[in-house]
Amino acid sequence: MRVRVAIVGAGFAGLGAALRLQAEGEDSFVVLERAPAVGGTWRDNTYPGVRCDVPAHLYCFSFLPNPSFSSRFARGGEIRDYLERAAEPVREHLRLGTNVESAVWSGTGWHLTTSAGPVSADVLVLAAGRLTAPRLPEVPGRFAGPVFHSSAWDHSVDLDGARVAVVGTGASGIQLLPDVAARARSVVVLQRSAPYVLPRGDVAYGAVEQARFAEQPDVLAALRADLFAEAERLYDARVGDLGARQEARARALRHLTDQVGDPALRARLTPRHEFGCKRVLFSDDYYPAAALPHVTVQGPLSSFEPDAVLTDRDRHEVDVVILATGFHTTRQPYAGLVRGRTGSTLDEHWVAGMQAYASTAVHDFPNMYILDGPNASLSHNSAVLMIEAQIDYVLGALRQTPPGVALEVSAAAEDRYAQEMAVRSVGKPWTSGCSNWYTDPRNGRQSLLWPGRATEFRERFATFDLAPYERRTVAAAARDRRGGARHDGPVGAESRGAASHP
Repeated sequence: MRVRVAIVGAGFAGLGAALRLQAEGEDSFVVLERAPAVGGTWRDNTYPGVRCDVPAHLYCFSFLPNPSFSSRFARGGEIRDYLERAAEPVREHLRLGTNVESAVWSGTGWHLTTSAGPVSADVLVLAAGRLTAPRLPEVPGRFAGPVFHSSAWDHSVDLDGARVAVVGTGASGIQLLPDVAARARSVVVLQRSAPYVLPRGDVAYGAVEQARFAEQPDVLAALRADLFAEAERLYDARVGDLGARQEARARALRHLTDQVGDPALRARLTPRHEFGCKRVLFSDDYYPAAALPHVTVQGPLSSFEPDAVLTDRDRHEVDVVILATGFHTTRQPYAGLVRGRTGSTLDEHWVAGMQAYASTAVHDFPNMYILDGPNASLSHNSAVLMIEAQIDYVLGALRQTPPGVALEVSAAAEDRYAQEMAVRSVGKPWTSGCSNWYTDPRNGRQSLLWPGRATEFRERFATFDLAPYERRTVAAAARDRRGGARHDGPVGAESRGAASHP
């Protein structure tokens, strides 16, 4: 198969790119998805209680609003159904159940080996996301009963009357605990560090309100604008202002005090890290579930036995182990499959940590763009906003890439951007010393979050700027592949987008 654009992944990023390509009149593209259905993380995560911590009307495409969300914070099934509907116009471009085994820049384009046969493309868009490789506990021993990760929920396991261990108290752990506790005979929660939890305060949208959203798009657009402005204001409470962070921390601790009366349990559930260092969570039913008489909260998992989980102090006999232990976020599994202009893999290029100019383009990988990759996440607003800005950036790049031309961001631009991300992360709570999934353990660098507001990212990078790129003809690129290293040179002087932040 030969196409102009090959997209890897059919979650929010991949489907968004496909829909926008189609709207631009581009018909030569394919979306390669290893799973048998679209939806990304919302397809994979089917655990009880799964939902989004971002208001639903911000967690959808701006060009495809969804008036039928049932509440302010949508459950996972609603988001998955939304993505299934969103995919309909590009179904003929989807190749589901197709695993990408390698992607190699040949000098004339990208050549992909897949489980369904070879694919050649002028441009490669990686939209595989960050929450794809489950992190499993590296502890001694082996449990003989059912063990499964929250992102691969085993619905065949009967939890009714079972003794259950839940390992982890991140977003998935606190969402699934209330349902598990309602069914199990006993639950032991194994916690490495207590999270900050704020009230969710969900609001239901009834049939009348849903009909109004559907019939009056301006009303829904106004709601989305209000939600965006409200979320942007949360930047100070998460990152930007010490006073605002302290106020938010106090609110979280009041929430804990209001819902947990037992002083010993409250002490175990009190976070010890700086507010905002880890992901701040939302729940109205986690603390009441943790306070149930048949639920205990203990320290971190230290080892398994065939019929038990162990901490440094206690042994708990259990029937089922649920791993809510997160993902490998700073070392992407697809990176070892992608080989660039000089023959190095993306994983080798990122040996010291992930980085990409404008969070999207990588030197030595011509005509390749990454969506939802390095420094493209937010701790205070919707990731879909960032993805849409990146898609606009990629579409702009495509307009500047006629047949026979390869664009490659300069090494200097990429390095300066990475330095900007590092400098701007200094003093932020993420780098205050706690362990979190934003920071690369190889170098201690915060490599996942954009260190500013979504508004700034969109203003800087929703429009493509050709200046930091080098233009090569595919013939020259082929010579480079053989070691010639000739190119047509920079398109222009590097722009302010590549400069260090003041």
